[in-house]
Amino acid sequence: MKRSPYAVREVGAVCAVLVVGLLLLAPHYGPHRDELYFVTAGKHLAWGYADQPAFTPLLARLADVVAPSSVTVLRVPSVLAVAGVVALSAQAARLLGAARAGQALTAVLVGFSAIVPGLGHLLSTSTFDLLFWTAVLVVVGQALVEDRPRLWLVAGAIAGVGLNNKHAVAFCLLGVLVGVALVRETRPVLRTPWPWLGGLVALAMWLPNLVWQARHGWPVLDLSADIAAEYGGVGGRIDLVLEALLIYSPLIAVVWVLGLVQLLHRPAWTRARPLAIAFVVVLLVFLVTGGKGYYLAGLVPPLIAAGAADLTERWSTRRVTGAAAVLLASAAFAYPAVLPVLPASTFGGSFYGDLNDVQLETIGWEEYTDQVRAVLDALPAEQRSTAVVFTGNYGEAGALTWYDVGVPVYSGHNGYREWGPPPDPATPVVVVGWLDAAAYFDGCTRAATLHNDADAPGEEQGAPVLLCTSVRGSWSERWPDLVHYDA
Repeated sequence: MKRSPYAVREVGAVCAVLVVGLLLLAPHYGPHRDELYFVTAGKHLAWGYADQPAFTPLLARLADVVAPSSVTVLRVPSVLAVAGVVALSAQAARLLGAARAGQALTAVLVGFSAIVPGLGHLLSTSTFDLLFWTAVLVVVGQALVEDRPRLWLVAGAIAGVGLNNKHAVAFCLLGVLVGVALVRETRPVLRTPWPWLGGLVALAMWLPNLVWQARHGWPVLDLSADIAAEYGGVGGRIDLVLEALLIYSPLIAVVWVLGLVQLLHRPAWTRARPLAIAFVVVLLVFLVTGGKGYYLAGLVPPLIAAGAADLTERWSTRRVTGAAAVLLASAAFAYPAVLPVLPASTFGGSFYGDLNDVQLETIGWEEYTDQVRAVLDALPAEQRSTAVVFTGNYGEAGALTWYDVGVPVYSGHNGYREWGPPPDPATPVVVVGWLDAAAYFDGCTRAATLHNDADAPGEEQGAPVLLCTSVRGSWSERWPDLVHYDA
């Protein structure tokens, strides 16, 4: 198949606009609860944590070393990651024979969809999961279409890094393996050593994290069960499919569904067909096991590329331009839900918070910290010198550390269980966001109630701040009752 040159100028322009826009928005509204947690995890570097491997906390550690407490610097890796997704998506279109117009349309639809800028705005495991899944699929597609077997080693190395970000990359590899096996024209590849060597590369890179998980009783399984319970059932399965159709935008979904169909049926794209089959396989796996629709995000860029390639082959430039404008408008409607383009008070009182509660968790952390600090500052000096804070979740603990509440902060939530308990003499205890504190602490009185000026209805809005005289028993005795794994 003859291929056009890579559309460097067009794709570069899309990436530049995306990067500049995300950097300008990066300081608003504030850090997300997960980002706050990653920064703290990065200060306790390990091969793994209860809820994710080491990659994202390592990036958070590096960003915090370069510019402590800078939200913008913290988010730079994510901005670069989504720019990489755009560039890879255009390469997928080129691989399918798309000319410059098809590559440009792919870049625009991926780069200015709803989910890609949204993930680029936050340092999250999902951001890099999107990058690694897309990269694995594009490199595998290149290996299959161009018959370049050594690229399987590259795909394996990418997957190895990805597995140290999120274990879900294993599902991507499963989908690719099944896809290659089911297509007659690609099946002989499995009789060569290259895919298996690539798999061994990935496994070798993943092994330290697997050892960490084994030594800590496989907490990832507990968390996966918690997610499956929350998102299971018929309703959860329906939500998964609906979310998958909405995350890029409902109209952009039409393009990638077209791409999926064309990849499954067009003879000229037979050797790239495993990419479409991988999507179907992983979708079925998540429907069975329980998952979230955005887990599929990294499988979609090659499908958008296929849809864009098909449309630009059949439609005139004018028609493609008009369609692109409509598609972008459908995505832009969702921007206030995923990007801080509205004043925080406006966003907090709008329906956009109901569309995406993730962004609600970027509002109010500095105010909450001030309110907890005021409780601590009211203590006599001798009590404040031995006081500690204990929080109900890692977001609260991360915020009180990021904005420096002035005393040691602990939590039993996920990774924080490894960084406790406090010393046994540590009293009094300021307990944040936990209504059941009286079961574990003595002498508790409500000292404050968390609130943010934007009146954004996040998890902490209205949560209690309790001042307790001591932990019941001792910290070392009580710690097993205070720790918990949940998503």
